[in-house]
Amino acid sequence: MAVITRTLGRSGIEVSALGMGCWAIGGPWAEGSRPLGWGAVDDEESVRAVRRALDLGVTLFDTADTYGAGHGERILGRALAGRRDEAVIATKWGYTFDEASRQATGEDASPAYLRRAVVDSLRRLDTDRIDLYQLHLGDLSVPRAEALIGTLEELVADGLVRGYGWSTDRADRAAAFAQVAPHAAAVQHGLSVLRDAPAMLDVCDKHDLGSVARGPLGMGLLTGKYGTDSTLPRDDVRGTAPNWLEWFRSGRPAPEWLRRVAAVRSALTADGRTLAQGALGWIWARSGRSVPIPGARTVAQVEENAAALHRGPLAPDHFAEVERTLAALRTAALRDADRPYWRMPPVPAARP
Repeated sequence: MAVITRTLGRSGIEVSALGMGCWAIGGPWAEGSRPLGWGAVDDEESVRAVRRALDLGVTLFDTADTYGAGHGERILGRALAGRRDEAVIATKWGYTFDEASRQATGEDASPAYLRRAVVDSLRRLDTDRIDLYQLHLGDLSVPRAEALIGTLEELVADGLVRGYGWSTDRADRAAAFAQVAPHAAAVQHGLSVLRDAPAMLDVCDKHDLGSVARGPLGMGLLTGKYGTDSTLPRDDVRGTAPNWLEWFRSGRPAPEWLRRVAAVRSALTADGRTLAQGALGWIWARSGRSVPIPGARTVAQVEENAAALHRGPLAPDHFAEVERTLAALRTAALRDADRPYWRMPPVPAARP
């Protein structure tokens, strides 16, 4: 069976319908003492994982200059050496960092920094062009984002960037940006069976943008690996769970999200898929534009995810069952909103 593909909106850039998220392969970096990576990583295994993904038909690789404070781009560039033309590279800019200390240092939304950042990313990736260059500052105001379009267009004209986009969960901002950005190709946003994004998908349809779906496996919750007794290590960003990370609290899976995983498991796995493969199939059934980018740092993870490409979208009856289940959960949540916490039903444990 052929691997299914998607086009990144009006850019015409064709990619596999599944990408590989490269946050984890960046390895450790931090903001002060707070980790921003996924813990220690084996660079040799990361290289093997990227190359295995290519072998299995995955062509989109999404990273950011800040992942590992530049280390993630270096590893991706090394892995793609000799095979650059087989891959579509998406990276991001906007956060500042110190490579030597592997520390996050802030953010910079100026056109001058954009020009420096793209040159630095090209060097680390060891390539002559970036296929999809994404603004990483999701809450930036629309006027400040629009002020970058002129520079981005110059980078396109110079052949350094093929298309660009914005990594944001603000549908109104993505729409405003797309209306005035000639070479806007995609928006990267959160999307999973645990958290739909109807407003953003409407924006992508209206403005002919690709939907690059980050967090498609709920940062691991939709792999079935974690349950109520799981604790993440302190060197993993999930182990400290900053406020913007909703799936985990105090290094443990949030019980309300485990409850949702348990509720949809049977429908996602009904045709023999693994839980992760079912979650990816749900995204393809949800939108013909969306390209999920599950993170991976081992060959085994890549192989499980890539197998979903050959299964395609979730079958209509299984997709409908998931939607009915989620609708019932939303109704129950509204009904229980005024119920005293001591009378709330227990949270079911997710199966291992």
